Amino acid sequence: MKLLTRALPLALIFSTIVALGGCASLSQDQITQIVASPDRSAADKTNDVRRKPEQMLAFIGIKPGMVALDLSAGGGYTTELLARAVGPNGRVYGQSAPRPAPGAPARLPVAPEGGAAPAAPATPRPTSPQALEARAKNPAVSHIVAVVRPFEAPVPSELAAGGLDVVTLMFNYHDLGHMGVDRARMNQAVFAALKPGGIYVIADHSGRPGTGISEAGTLHRIEEAFLIKEIEASGMKFLAQGNFLRNPADPRDKNTPNPPMPKDEFVVKFVKP
Repeated sequence: MKLLTRALPLALIFSTIVALGGCASLSQDQITQIVASPDRSAADKTNDVRRKPEQMLAFIGIKPGMVALDLSAGGGYTTELLARAVGPNGRVYGQSAPRPAPGAPARLPVAPEGGAAPAAPATPRPTSPQALEARAKNPAVSHIVAVVRPFEAPVPSELAAGGLDVVTLMFNYHDLGHMGVDRARMNQAVFAALKPGGIYVIADHSGRPGTGISEAGTLHRIEEAFLIKEIEASGMKFLAQGNFLRNPADPRDKNTPNPPMPKDEFVVKFVKP
């Protein structure tokens, strides 16, 4: 895995290691075993081809016993991987926003994690909490907890003041733009909920320079530099960039590249000082 890192003060690096060093990091062999677990669903294993979970878990640096929050958890693909990584002594919360009341206008069509909102199926798909609760019936990941809270206050109250080790948001930060979410409030809530040395990891579809979040509702992309600036405004410090989902050949001018190819996607990691 190829990473680019910005220079950080030695004291910050040391404090991160101390804060998150209560248990050893997972080895690459352990991560490989998690991904190869025979009780993972066929759908998740198909998704692995695009999502590269071994590289993602290694980049996040998830450890046994940690408490994590997966924002915009969707069907729970990432939530389950995190739960397997933290093990039975950890906990993973999968957050989704409240659904609108019957008859009320929707904030936006609910999209599955990592993609554009689909047309309504003939048979309604499970809600995010339903999907997470179904996953938690597997004893291997029974420590998944479904959380229904607004994005602006996504953290359970008992964890809102320094109760989390890791927060992830996979491929849906861009959607917050056309949903009208107050992203500054959300990021400040994440900052408050993380322990010193806690990690915030975001992956998304890469937009062209200068586009910011303006193409969120059309191309489902966001400019990487724009996202980094928003997260740093909360007090988080940029820590590392993962390049394992990059595709430099993607012109980034369409939702689905033409000719067909993987989207250029970025993964960035921040630390709470």
